[in-house]
Order: sequence, then structure tokens, then C-alpha cells
Amino acid sequence: MKYFTNCLPIAIAALLSLQSFAQDTTTPEIVDQWRYTLRRPADGWQQPEFDDSSWKEGFGGFGTRGTPGARIGTTWTTKNIWLRKSFELKVVPVKPALLMHHDEDVEVFINGQAVASAKGFIGSYKVFPIEPTNQSVLRLGSNTIAVRCKQTNGGQFIDVHVVDAEDIPKLPEPKRNTKPFESELITQWGAEVTADNAWTEYPRPLMQRAQWTNLNGHWDYAITTIDQTDKPADWNGKILVPYSLESKLGGVQRLLDPSEALWYHRTFVLKQKTAGKNWLLNFEAVDYRCEVFVNDISVGTHIGGNDQFSFDISDAIQPGENQLIVRVEDATEAYQLRGKQVINARGIWYTQVSGIWQTVWLEEVPVDHIEDLVIGTSSEDGSITVETVTECDKNIEVIVKDGGSTVATLKGSNQATIKLKDAKLWSPSSPHLYDITVNLLDDADQVIDTVDSYAGIRTVGKAQDADGHVRFTLNGETIFHWGPL
Repeated sequence: MKYFTNCLPIAIAALLSLQSFAQDTTTPEIVDQWRYTLRRPADGWQQPEFDDSSWKEGFGGFGTRGTPGARIGTTWTTKNIWLRKSFELKVVPVKPALLMHHDEDVEVFINGQAVASAKGFIGSYKVFPIEPTNQSVLRLGSNTIAVRCKQTNGGQFIDVHVVDAEDIPKLPEPKRNTKPFESELITQWGAEVTADNAWTEYPRPLMQRAQWTNLNGHWDYAITTIDQTDKPADWNGKILVPYSLESKLGGVQRLLDPSEALWYHRTFVLKQKTAGKNWLLNFEAVDYRCEVFVNDISVGTHIGGNDQFSFDISDAIQPGENQLIVRVEDATEAYQLRGKQVINARGIWYTQVSGIWQTVWLEEVPVDHIEDLVIGTSSEDGSITVETVTECDKNIEVIVKDGGSTVATLKGSNQATIKLKDAKLWSPSSPHLYDITVNLLDDADQVIDTVDSYAGIRTVGKAQDADGHVRFTLNGETIFHWGPL
């Protein structure tokens, strides 16, 4: 009895080992990661030792969405594709077979030897037993499978796996290829973009201040699971802001999955904190949800991929070096505004845009400052109306200039309407603009804050012509409206 008790754990361990061994014998691991090329490769591409390092990487299967029975991991739309992948065999299956879905003609090689070929197409996965004369090509350890598929018409698909014919596995959901469409094409201006000149223009021309700091350039980036809320310990590399994660100019060209979060990191230096001044951190656009941290302090969140937003970071910054981190989520096809962006770009549907895709910048402002301007004009009386948005009860001074000459000045409340004598109207043939300066004044009429803007005096409307058709008007005159898509 003592002997039996002592041996029981050993017997159980042996049984579990045999069970594991049995599983290994019947079910080769499904490998979905391939190397592929769409151009005819050099001779010997079927051989295990062939150098395929220059081929693209993608997840199977390969083809076009909507093809019957297909599980698309990587889009393939050309006439020919060549595929290679490695897979491990702990035990060679007793009845080896290919689990294959092809459209159209296909050739399959294992370890350099042809083991199967088929003509035409099928609409679902089918088991193709490997002939006994070819079974010796399989070996313990690493094996290489190479596939060529040719397509001539309609939808297309190719996917191949080595299986045990008596234990056909259920294929997993295809992994999403994280690479967007890549092209060597680039404009002469795109080719000249660097971290030093990446969108250096002032980002808010309708309300300019003299003092601002551009934060575009190289940032660190990382991609984590969406449930990670602590900043990454390591960064994947550099991304060029303000170009999106998927873009060529951003330098990453990586699709963000809804199950992932995108992180950005950079530092900036503050020489000093001036009394009576606040610091605003401005983002022109981040797609789609984000949270911003300065020196590990959350300074705000924002939802929406197209609008500008700002955070007052005065309480979070310090003289010297400061850390800036942005965490982004972008579930493109979830309940959010996305235009024509989709997770799987095709046809008229566009590649998604994730992360920071417009300028990031800092500005120093007085505690009492101008927050926004709302400008309207009227061609009928040649007027410009400026509404100044502030959180303080201060007087406003509005100065209008034509070229270098001041043509009007008005002091008063936060809404001012200035009528110009002999006003020059804006039109496509004469796109005249007036420069506007808005000053926020203290009780002694001293300037607290200043912003520069501009306006073109014009009125847009509509009118019926002699035939009763509604026509577009500019400054009261009918104008032909070019409206190309």
C-alpha cells in the first residue's frame, strides 16, 4: 500500500505527459504568419534555405473580403502571390494532409518538394491528403511550406496549413495585419519633411499671439493593450508629430487595433514660470480619445478626432525639463465620428488615422486673456463685427488695418461692430483681407493681452433666378458655384 501511495504522483504525471504527447501527435500548431511577395521571386524560392527577408510579412489568409468561405488576414488583389512560412512538428502526423482553401490555381511545396497542386477554385476549406510518396518530406522540428497561387478573375483567396487528417483543427480568427498599404511614392515636399521642419507654421491664424512654442518633431511612441493605464516602461521607437501612426511621414506605418492604446512621450524645457501668466497646451487634433499627462499629472481628457482643444497646465509644469505623455484610443468602427475611415481599407473606404495628426504647441498667456474671437462681416454696410470671448469683465480695443494703415479703431465691450468707409469687398477675383488686432484692456486702459486676426468683408446668400431656380450669391450678385467632390 505504501508503494502504491508513493508511486501515485508519478503515475499521474506520466498520464498527463502521455496526454500531452497525444495532443502533440494529432494537432500540429496552426501558424498564420507568412512572408509573401507579389513579384516573381528568384529561382529556388521553394527551398527552406531561400532568403525571404526582403519579402513582406502578413497574416493568413490572403485575398479579398467577400470571397466565400475566406478568413482574410492580409488583402491580396494582384494576379499572383508567392508565400512562405515555417512551422514546427513535435511529431510527424500519421496521416498528414493540407487544410487548404484556394482561388484559383495553386502549387504547394514542403521543404522544397512539390506535394500538391490544384486548378480552379473552391468555396470553402478542404482537406487534401499528402500522398504516401510525399509524406517523408515532413520532418521533426522546423519545416518550410511554400505556396504559389494564381488568380485571373473575381474574388480571390489562398490559405494552407499542414494538419493531421484524423484531427482537423478549427482555424482561429485571422489576425489583423498591422501594416497599412505601403507605397514608395512620395511628393517632393513630403521627401523634404524632417523633424526640424515638420509643420512649423503658426497653427491658429485667426487668433495669433507672438509668443508660442512648437512641439512638433520626433516623439517616443509605444503601443500597449487597451487595459494598460500606466505609462509604458519601454518605447517602441520614434514617431514624427504631427503625422498619424498610419502615415508614411509619421515614420511608423502601423494600424492601431481597437484593443490597443497608443502612447506618446516627449520632453520640453521651461526657462521660468512668470508671475501672472498661465501656460496653455494646445492640440489641433487627436484621433480619437486621449488623456494628457504633464509630469505624471493628468491635465485633461478629450473625445473627438477633428477639433482643437487646450489644457491649462500651469499647475503641472516646473522650471527646467518637463515630461509630456499622451495616451490615445481609437476604436475606428465603434460609436464615434469617423467619416470614411474603416479598419479594413478598401474601395472608397479610407485607411484609418490614429493619434496626433495636427500641431501640438504651447503658449504663455496672462491670467486674464482672450479665449476666442467670433468674426462676422456684412457687404451691405461694409462692416466687421468682432465678438471677443473672455472669462473676465474687461474692455476691448479693436484695430482694423488695410495693409500698413489703420482704417478704424473702436474701444468698448466684448462685441464691436466697425463700419468701414469705402469698404473693399472680398471676392474670388479680388480676395481682399483686412488685418485685425484685438487688445484686452485693464481698468487703466493698459493692454493685458493681444491677438492678431483678419477678415474678408463678404456676404453669402441665395436668390431665385427668372426661372425660379435657387442660385448661390456673393455680395448680392449671382455667382457660379463650383462644387467638385
